[in-house]
Amino acid sequence: MSGSGPEAVAQRGSFPELGCYGLAGHATDPHALLDEARTADQLGLGTLFLSERFNTKEAFTLAAAAGAVTTGLRICTAATNHNTRHPLVTAAGAVTLHRLTRGRYSLGLGRGFDALFDVIGLPRITSAQIRDAVDLYRRLWRGETVLGHDGPAGKYPLLQLDPAYDEKIPVTLTAIGPNTLRLAGEIADSVVLHTFFTDDTTARAVQAIRAAAEAAGRDPHSVRIHSVLAVVDDSQGETARLRKLVGRLGTYLQGYGDILVRVNGWDPQVLTDFRAHPLVTGAGGALDAVAGPETLAAVEELLPAEWLAASATGTAARCAARIADQFRAGADGVILHGNTPTELIPVLDAWRDRREPADSQRPPRRSVEK
Repeated sequence: MSGSGPEAVAQRGSFPELGCYGLAGHATDPHALLDEARTADQLGLGTLFLSERFNTKEAFTLAAAAGAVTTGLRICTAATNHNTRHPLVTAAGAVTLHRLTRGRYSLGLGRGFDALFDVIGLPRITSAQIRDAVDLYRRLWRGETVLGHDGPAGKYPLLQLDPAYDEKIPVTLTAIGPNTLRLAGEIADSVVLHTFFTDDTTARAVQAIRAAAEAAGRDPHSVRIHSVLAVVDDSQGETARLRKLVGRLGTYLQGYGDILVRVNGWDPQVLTDFRAHPLVTGAGGALDAVAGPETLAAVEELLPAEWLAASATGTAARCAARIADQFRAGADGVILHGNTPTELIPVLDAWRDRREPADSQRPPRRSVEK
């Protein structure tokens, strides 16, 4: 293998402070996750995050597969929703993954999308529901029997897993808006922010989470906060840049751009004009899935440069500098979004040369025996 392959990178050290997503984007072949997880583990990345879509990306199945083919990599669902499974199913799934991975798993939850829940007939998620669901999971993981529960997360006559359980499973929340950021500080073990946050937005989010944790009587630095940075270095080419940067941001703006624009302090009229443009209304689906390079190049003209700048592009060294910006904004970890682990190798090499000693001393990877 060449000096820039996974084995060579692994020989030069690990990256407990960095993570990536498995099957990033519109993946249709879940089998590809096996190689991605192995490579991420080999490269020494700290955490593999797994989003969920109702197609070939069911979160618990993917987490089990990734956990089974790795030994040091942490695995986090980021995110599934509490309202898509009975609490016993979610709690039991988390225990199964926790034990399967020898403690490397974190259950990640999110608020989800109101429009989707409306269409498929599920209740919209509230902060009170998430708080109640997390409390139920933790009680079940402690071996408690829950009788006659009637709360925001539902009405359940009897909930029990095993009285002998005493499982300490980390809970991660994905958060964009102020209510979820505050909730995360109050109840979560870790937090995943959102792609295309500006550095100022990231800093404000970190401050909000830590303030909420402190107000709740928690150690504000006990909550691990991950920023999410869209990365596409020059080695990947222009087509990849358009799809991973313009297509991805455009897709977010199509679906839930209002909150992203609001938290970043961007001009909402630009979003309105973007959504009304024929390139967008006539796309026939998510831009990062259906639009070709020519269309995406035209879409880029609709977006302010400052919106696209909330990412990491250019040379590998420039991308490494943008990773450093996330830590300066207060993040504890950075998720390098939109790439397979192999695609990240040039940026990982550049980051190794740039990172500060404190970055590499963030929570260590766990080496366990299967």
